Amino acid sequence: MWGLLLALAAFAPAVGVGVGAPSTSVLGLAPPATTGAPISTPAPRSSPAQPPAEKNNGTSEQHVQFRIIKKKKIVMKKRKKLIRPRPLVTDRPPVTTSPAEALDLPEKQEPGCPPLGLESLRVTDNQLEASSSQSFGLGPHRGRLNIQSGLEDGDLYDGAWCAEEQDAEPWFQVDATHPTRFSGVITQGRNSIWRYDWVTSYKVQFSNDSRTWWGSRNRSSGMDAVFPANSDPETPVLNLLPEPQVARFIRLLPQTWLEGGTSCLRAEILACPVSDPNDLFPEAPALGSLDPLDFRHHNYKAMRKLMKQVNEQCPNITRVYSIGKSHQGLKLYVMEMSDQPGEHELGEPEVRYVAGMHGNEALGRELLLLLMQFLCREFLRGDPRVTRLLTETRIHLLPSMNPDGYETAFRRGSELVGWAEGRWNKQGIDLNHNFADLNTPLWEAEDDGLVPDTVPNHHLPLPAYYTLPNATVAPETRAVIDWMERIPFVLSANLHGGELVVSYPFDMTRTPWAARELTPTPDDTVFRWLSTVYAGTNRVMQDPDRRPCHNQDFSLHGNVINGADWHTVPGSMNDFSYLHTNCFEVTVELSCDKFPHENELPQEWENNKDALLTYLEQVRMGIAGVVRDKDTELGIADAVIAVDGINHDVTTAWGGDYWRLLTPGDYMVTASAEGYHTVTRNCRVTFEEGPMPCNFRLTKTPKQRLRELLAAGAKVPPDLRRRLERLRGQKD
Repeated sequence: MWGLLLALAAFAPAVGVGVGAPSTSVLGLAPPATTGAPISTPAPRSSPAQPPAEKNNGTSEQHVQFRIIKKKKIVMKKRKKLIRPRPLVTDRPPVTTSPAEALDLPEKQEPGCPPLGLESLRVTDNQLEASSSQSFGLGPHRGRLNIQSGLEDGDLYDGAWCAEEQDAEPWFQVDATHPTRFSGVITQGRNSIWRYDWVTSYKVQFSNDSRTWWGSRNRSSGMDAVFPANSDPETPVLNLLPEPQVARFIRLLPQTWLEGGTSCLRAEILACPVSDPNDLFPEAPALGSLDPLDFRHHNYKAMRKLMKQVNEQCPNITRVYSIGKSHQGLKLYVMEMSDQPGEHELGEPEVRYVAGMHGNEALGRELLLLLMQFLCREFLRGDPRVTRLLTETRIHLLPSMNPDGYETAFRRGSELVGWAEGRWNKQGIDLNHNFADLNTPLWEAEDDGLVPDTVPNHHLPLPAYYTLPNATVAPETRAVIDWMERIPFVLSANLHGGELVVSYPFDMTRTPWAARELTPTPDDTVFRWLSTVYAGTNRVMQDPDRRPCHNQDFSLHGNVINGADWHTVPGSMNDFSYLHTNCFEVTVELSCDKFPHENELPQEWENNKDALLTYLEQVRMGIAGVVRDKDTELGIADAVIAVDGINHDVTTAWGGDYWRLLTPGDYMVTASAEGYHTVTRNCRVTFEEGPMPCNFRLTKTPKQRLRELLAAGAKVPPDLRRRLERLRGQKD
């Protein structure tokens, strides 16, 4: 039987290795480089469907794979299966019904080639070429892994490269601009809510001059390898080349695609740079950073270990604590960094960064891990900027709000996780839609004229439905809400991925059911300032030559946008933070690539390092002070700070200290507290680095004094008793 099987396998045609969902290490499979012998060939073979070779008995031959398991070793064999011939399709190739079975790879892989950079935009549009395109919006520049289309098909931002329907020999080509060792290809279908298009198989060719091409060949038969591609539009499929090839150009030649559709694909190329002994090509720009930090992706265990190492290296300025657990029981760890970790210092503002709300958006997580390493290292070196930041501010870094989702994405790998897998927590909840909607009750009260006299314009309480035991509230969301209520945060940023823009509240449109609508907060000038500060110091956002990530060009508006004017997000953390606490929070979309390969992390750190530091320093913008009891000099907790002309107040912390973010100008500020006379004063905010001090001393009302005397069991003084009697008489 074994002899028969081996004999059958010898006649099997050449196929590529198709891997639909390997672990991260799959990207490391890279046999020694061999340069394919250049073969002067004509254009690639036509792709329209050809009828299967007819057998004498009227049946056709198709090769399928099956496994024989013996002593825990898996041996891939091929046998022939006889099927009925299918009707000839003259205009489109038939869909591949049985793509090659995934190969079981060994556990240990050698380091492989990283992505060339189609998804991350390191590969520019003019490096991409195709045989034809249905339209500009479906041109080769749109053939990038995970690129997202707009809502309408046929615009400038469709979701793939698509060849013309009459193109009999379609191809998609990438120019690496210098000699490169190509080791693999990842493909997806077309991103569209209206159409289904994907390639089901393709060949690969290489060239050094774009004229003479040779193909990727199967090692056993020497025939051109045909690689199994996609069976749905979104799942990335990896194919490793039988032999890596050194060339400048790589070309994908679709052979079959979904019946009824067209030849459409999105792709990423795995490639390693090689040295050019003749110095004929310009050297590729190096991606890197001079900071000696841990530039790699960290799963939960590695993240916890790294945070512990930073704490041990800088025990006097760091503290690691947990704010709760995920649905699967993973702790939500926070790194606190301050000269007095573990305590709120009077007059020192609290700021936070939150990352990993969507588990597959991994860059923010790594940037916060890099930031804590950097702050620790630079503080020990005596860097004045970092020293001032840590002595005047209490910083909290939550690198992973959704650790369950991240673990799912991490197991898939940076290039194979796709656009959405790992986004939600294990309950299937999108955490950025899971906070209480406080916008609706506030706007309804405003429409009824109840704000601020009856309904406050700040610190809105949680709705009753949200506090029920059976409410759909994720444990991660509850943990963050408790954290917000426990610490008097002033400033925050929520780090996301998949775009290059900073969005600010409100995130929810005021008009019900509106998909998008400009919906500013009363503090719109402050939020636009904060957003512009980050966008203006982010290297990539400030690159005038960069192309849009997906389907909107945010650079036309300074790379900032009102969240609701982008797309409505009910229950966002930004809106909740603004309406339930004192904290002003924006969302930073860090990169076109949600889960960049770790070889891109050094450059991403350099792109964002100064922006992360500069944004933290904005907590000094505006006014700050302490509201005290005039008689006792003790701080008054929960005093309300109102700014004339801005319909949003803040409150003091338990020590009476407060911070009110404001742009430069003159403001009439009123401090009020229950049992005290209100006090109003002018406070000026200048362009100098602040905050500007604006303190208040409040005097108790007679009624409050009486309450305190009676509560203490003291007798009422005669003058106060006579005054109260006169007041009663006036009322009578």
